[in-house]
Amino acid sequence: MAVKIIADSTCDLSQELIEKYDIEIIPLTVTLGITSGYDGIDITPEDIYEFVEKTGELSKTSAVNVGEYIEAFKAWRMRGYDIVSFSISSGFSSSFQSAVTAAEAVGGVYPVDTRNLSTGEALVILKAAEMAKNGASAAEIVRKCEELIPKVEASFVVDSIEYLHKGGRCSSVAALGANLFKIKPAIEVIDGGMQAGKKYRGNINKAITTYVEDRLGGRDDIDMSRIFITHTRCDQAEVDKVRELIHQYCPDMQEILETVAGATITTHCGPGTLGILFLRK
Repeated sequence: MAVKIIADSTCDLSQELIEKYDIEIIPLTVTLGITSGYDGIDITPEDIYEFVEKTGELSKTSAVNVGEYIEAFKAWRMRGYDIVSFSISSGFSSSFQSAVTAAEAVGGVYPVDTRNLSTGEALVILKAAEMAKNGASAAEIVRKCEELIPKVEASFVVDSIEYLHKGGRCSSVAALGANLFKIKPAIEVIDGGMQAGKKYRGNINKAITTYVEDRLGGRDDIDMSRIFITHTRCDQAEVDKVRELIHQYCPDMQEILETVAGATITTHCGPGTLGILFLRK
């Protein structure tokens, strides 16, 4: 039976990649004050930046609910598809649990907890989409993805921890210290949760250069099939520099993909954040 790949909007795939790999995206809800809308449809990252600048408040996000999943699942089941559905880590959101409940109601749906976020999810999703295109069954796709999930290496460098502070993910003391000493922290996704990584001093350009060297330099365990550069409102020149560094440290990399994080991820990390995300062998 044909397999449809479905993912929530936190995977931060570009529209080009969504269309190329024929992936259905179910958006999370983003709330700006009294206004709510769907991630990437009604509300964009620029809307979030404008809202925070005007109000000093942070936008809020809500998981995909059971009803939204059921509607999407039924539509594809009625067309004769099995479904593999990918969700942001259950450590960050209840979207996966909603998908599980909806899958039980609909049948023929295989929910996957990616244990990751942003293009850390996308690395697994694209592998699944390639398998689906080549005729793999839903069960085969899920087995392969469960092998890949622990191999995802996802991290970001954050220019300002203002959004993390507003969202309650770091203390006022930590925020003050980061601002005073020009610290740019790295955030790593480990075991389905976020952890603080290395702290870089100086401006964001210097921090990103050192960060890329730290993540890629001197390694022989990187899967060279694909790497993502994912960012929020970074200068294109800085992104291009990261691309050059990837070529330098990983000359055999087959595909370098650039994406801009969507509204949900932007809500939690703010502008000037950049990450390189890839699979280990």
